[in-house]
Amino acid sequence: MRSVVRPRSGHTVSPRHALTATLAAGLVLGLAACSGLEPGAPTTGGSGDASGEAAASVDELAIVVPADPGGGWDQTGRAMQQDLQGSGLVRTATVTNVGGAGGTVGLASLANTTDPHTLLVMGLVMVGAVETNESQARIEDTTPIARLTEEPLVVVVPASSPYQTLEDLVDDVVANGKSVSITGGSAGGADHILAGMLLQAADVPSAEVGGLLNYVAYSGGGESLAALLGNKVSAGISGVGEYAEQVKAGTVRALAVSGAERTDLLPDVPTMTEAGYDVELTNWRGVVAPGDLSDEDRAALELLVSEMVASDEWQATLEEKGWDDAFLVGEEFDGFLTENIADIKMTLTDVGLVAP
Repeated sequence: MRSVVRPRSGHTVSPRHALTATLAAGLVLGLAACSGLEPGAPTTGGSGDASGEAAASVDELAIVVPADPGGGWDQTGRAMQQDLQGSGLVRTATVTNVGGAGGTVGLASLANTTDPHTLLVMGLVMVGAVETNESQARIEDTTPIARLTEEPLVVVVPASSPYQTLEDLVDDVVANGKSVSITGGSAGGADHILAGMLLQAADVPSAEVGGLLNYVAYSGGGESLAALLGNKVSAGISGVGEYAEQVKAGTVRALAVSGAERTDLLPDVPTMTEAGYDVELTNWRGVVAPGDLSDEDRAALELLVSEMVASDEWQATLEEKGWDDAFLVGEEFDGFLTENIADIKMTLTDVGLVAP
C-alpha cells in the first residue's frame, strides 16, 4: 500500500465548498435587498459603502486572462464573456490574454489598470506561481471578488505510450528520474504540485522530489497538448476539461484523476486513490479586481459575478465543462484566499519546489 499524501485545507474536493445555483440566486437577492433595489439594479452589496450610496453599475467589463489561449484560465474567461453577454448582465465583455510566468505577468498588469470594472482570472496555479517565481506582484495586493469553480486534474500519456497504469508511470519516474518527462501548466501550479505529491506517495522523500522530477512547464494548455501529441514528453497533467476530448478521441490515454470521486466527463478513469495513491487535489479558479477599488465598484463586481453564477447560462457551462461549482464571494472568498496562500507556501516547501 502506498504512503498517504493529503493536501492541506482548501485543496481537496471533500468536503466541497460549493454553493448551488439556488444559493447563488439567494445571494443576489440578499445583495439587492441591502439597497432596497431589485436584482440586477445597482446595489452596495456585501462590501458596499457605509453611506448607503448605490454601487456603480457594470455595463462594460474587461476580463484579463493571465495565460495564452487554450488553457483552463482562457476557457474560464471566455465562458464568463459568453455567459455575461448572453444573459444580458453586461452590454460588452472583452477578453485580453496576458500570458507568462504562471500568470504573474498578467497579475502585474492588473496594478496598472485604470478601469475599475476589470476582472483577472486566477486560481491555485497563480498562488503557486507567485511563490516559485518570487513574484513582486502579489495576490494580496488585489481585491478578491469570487471563487468560481474547482476541477479535478487528470494524468494522461500519448496513445502509443507503454504506460498502462498510473503505477507504471510513477515507478518509471522513481527508477529513471529525469529521463521521464511530465508536462503541465506553469511551474508551481496545480499540475506541478500534483506530480510532486505523487512521488511523495511513492515514498520519495520531499528533499529528493526535485532531483527526480523532470517537469516541463507551459503557459497554455494548447502547448502542453501539442507536446503530448508529438510524443515530446512522457506524460501530461491538466484539468479534466482540457484533456477529456482527446481522451475520448483516443489520441491520449488517461491513467487517473485527482478528485475524491470519478468524474462524469471520464467515468471509466480511476481516481488516484483507486490506483493505489491516496492523493486528492482539485484546481480552483476565481476572479480578482484591481487593488484600489472603491467600495461601490467592489460591490458592483460582486453582484455581477453572483448574478452570473445564478444564471442558466453559467449553470449550463459548468455541466458542459465538467467544472464543479465552488462559489464563494466577498469576505468568504477573501478568507479562503488568505488561508490558501499560506497552505500553498507550505505544500510547495514540502514537495521541494520552494526552498525552506
